[in-house]
Amino acid sequence: MNFVPIRALGCLLLFGASAFSQNPEPFSLEEATITQVHDAMKAGRLTCRTLVDRYLKRIETYDKNGPAINSIILVNPSVQKQADELDHRFSQSGLTGPLHCVPLIVKDNFETNGLQSTDGSLALAGYIPDKDAFLVRKAKEAGALVLAKSNMAEWAFTPYETVSSILPGYTKNPYALDRVTAGSSGGTAAAIAANLGLVGLGTDTGNSIRGPSSHQALVGIRSTMGLTSRAGVFPLNLNADIAGPMTRSVEDAAKVFQVIAGEDPDDPVTRAARAHPPQDYMGALDRNGLHGAVIGVLRQAYGPDTADPEVSRLFLAAVEDLRRAGAVIIDPATVEGLDELKWPSEARHCMGFKYDLNRFLEARHGRTPVRDLAEIIKSKKFHPSVQRELEQFEKEPAGGPDSAACQAERSYRQKVRDAVLQTMDKLKLDAFVYPTWSNPPRLIGDLNTPAGDNSQFFSPATGFPAITVPMGFTRGETLPAGMTIYGRPWSEKELFRFAYAYEQATHHRRAPASTPPLR
Repeated sequence: MNFVPIRALGCLLLFGASAFSQNPEPFSLEEATITQVHDAMKAGRLTCRTLVDRYLKRIETYDKNGPAINSIILVNPSVQKQADELDHRFSQSGLTGPLHCVPLIVKDNFETNGLQSTDGSLALAGYIPDKDAFLVRKAKEAGALVLAKSNMAEWAFTPYETVSSILPGYTKNPYALDRVTAGSSGGTAAAIAANLGLVGLGTDTGNSIRGPSSHQALVGIRSTMGLTSRAGVFPLNLNADIAGPMTRSVEDAAKVFQVIAGEDPDDPVTRAARAHPPQDYMGALDRNGLHGAVIGVLRQAYGPDTADPEVSRLFLAAVEDLRRAGAVIIDPATVEGLDELKWPSEARHCMGFKYDLNRFLEARHGRTPVRDLAEIIKSKKFHPSVQRELEQFEKEPAGGPDSAACQAERSYRQKVRDAVLQTMDKLKLDAFVYPTWSNPPRLIGDLNTPAGDNSQFFSPATGFPAITVPMGFTRGETLPAGMTIYGRPWSEKELFRFAYAYEQATHHRRAPASTPPLR
């Protein structure tokens, strides 16, 4: 198996240790941005190898030892060699691309060339793809390195916690080690929040980029359906699956998004991007970007009466911060006719997990350990918590894209899109806002107290983009909370502008105390 377990990192770190002693002016790794890394390299204060070694040392110190965040499944055994190669290229011609030597934490449902990729399940242990998922390839072409693969909720089933069968134990929230990370991209979120890598990649079907980002004081964007490819990503439900960046800053999210957005022939949904080519997302980063923006408070998204009081107070303060930054606030901004729209029961058989996963595995031509969902269930190589869902998916019929079930789903989604856009047009809104989650992160193992996930409906149902940004902390300033900015289709540039202006006006992001700087 071509990967390096975490316990073997100590041996890797001995090689190239001299790089640390050659830095006369140590680079501050914690909370570093891509721009700061590149500036340090240009100034001769940092090499790619030193950067990689220092992240590896933090993984060794904090992921399975110390606080034992338990976010990393495996480390790329070639990453130090790849860093050396980038240093050589840098010495010849400077930065190799906009993501030069950006160590990536990649969720385990992305296929990664030469590295085990399992969707969090023992049933796929030993599967080593021979090519990268589209987003991983685009990041590499821009100079990035895959540093490690991160833990996830197995098969991306749950938004509430991060537990799988490929890695024993729960992934912990680095802000409070007894708390969940949310799911399913909780491993990526925990690793980036704890400064175990520079930026991360996650996926979002109903919540899984935005929820973990909110729970761990990160920026996470779910883009317009069709703007980013899912090719090479294990599917949960292709009618709603999205892949994208998870970062510590809006600027880094925009830098990664600039590289990965666009059409991919291997993902037909991205044909829509032809009419909406990627824009200058970095150019949208304006500290005054909220001035004159009309922002609606979408109370239908979060149920103010049932939200945790501390989260509600943070959100009301965030709305006032938006106002002070120059935004025009419409409160409430109600999507008319939404209550009359009912999800058609027959739509639950439109494609979905069984249909999408079986075709994904079939396209690998027997190179995966299991060929379909039936074989996965027969193998019994999965976490007990997902058995019932796997068996239920196997029993249900799965209609193809031309089925009556899918026609009903498309009709429903269009009605929701129409209702949202009609409201935005009527109120002249540039975006909506709401708390990403209504409640703080739960205790690990607690599935009884209110969850508070507000991400499952509006963006997934419409395919419109949403970005979450830190809005502060609850419970004695220890547990993070996030605010979602939800916009029109193809409005990512505007969402980055609004999120950046809010971030720069508030600066809520801070590193967790459980993973401090190393000497």
